[in-house]
Amino acid sequence: MAAASAPPPPALGVTRILARSFDGRSETSLDPDLRVFVTDLVRPYGLPVREDLLAEGVGHSYAEMAEGLLGEALADGVPVDLLILAFDSPDVRPGAPSSLALSRSCPGSPLAFALCDQGSAVAFSALRVAAEYQRTGACRRAVVVLAEQTALHYRPAVPVQLPERHSVVVLVLDETAGAELTVSQIPSVGGDMVAEVVSGATPALGVGAAVLVDSGLAVDEGCGAALTAPSGRPFTGLWAELAERLPEWQARRRPVLAVGLDARLGVLSTLTLRGGP
Repeated sequence: MAAASAPPPPALGVTRILARSFDGRSETSLDPDLRVFVTDLVRPYGLPVREDLLAEGVGHSYAEMAEGLLGEALADGVPVDLLILAFDSPDVRPGAPSSLALSRSCPGSPLAFALCDQGSAVAFSALRVAAEYQRTGACRRAVVVLAEQTALHYRPAVPVQLPERHSVVVLVLDETAGAELTVSQIPSVGGDMVAEVVSGATPALGVGAAVLVDSGLAVDEGCGAALTAPSGRPFTGLWAELAERLPEWQARRRPVLAVGLDARLGVLSTLTLRGGP
């Protein structure tokens, strides 16, 4: 009689995801150190500073936006082992890492750091890093904070899409039996490969899989009823849509495939969620 196979080890699963948008601005957008920070940032590239925006005081602090939502997401008081803040556009809070400020708002005062300079792909990278930490045995609960704000205090070398509103998404990841969280990132691809990747991935997920793609991406009709994230939030839009849909998908035990493409860097990222709570 064959011995029963051992159950798979627990993995991180998304147990809660909340999203919120904000109006107005942060008082830190008028901090004189912001001008110093932006000037130093762009000097090597010869880019002009937006003195009009610095004088007016526009933009929002990621720590200020995320703090309340983080408290709501972690209301159960369970200690957090790891916090990752991921963003594309720069914060308006110079001189003090927002990731460390947010760590002090978490039960357990977790290890905290930020990821950036990967475009929209950095959101997927943050989830991949969290999963790797869990596999070391040092992380049973992680929080990933995704943030974007509307102000860019310099003129970029090439046109970029800025968000229409300040937004934050908080993902709570808990070690869960039977969960699967897999991130794949493929470099040097274009938009024409999105349909190919999605159509290749969905059969492995099985019947009833939910597919969510970022705004501006197209998938083949054979992929089924794929949902497209709304425009206007180039960094957080995909994840805000996931926040709205995931509770229903999890309740129905549907596998999930989320797809994003950073066209500037040519990085195609996918997130697969299966099982879990």
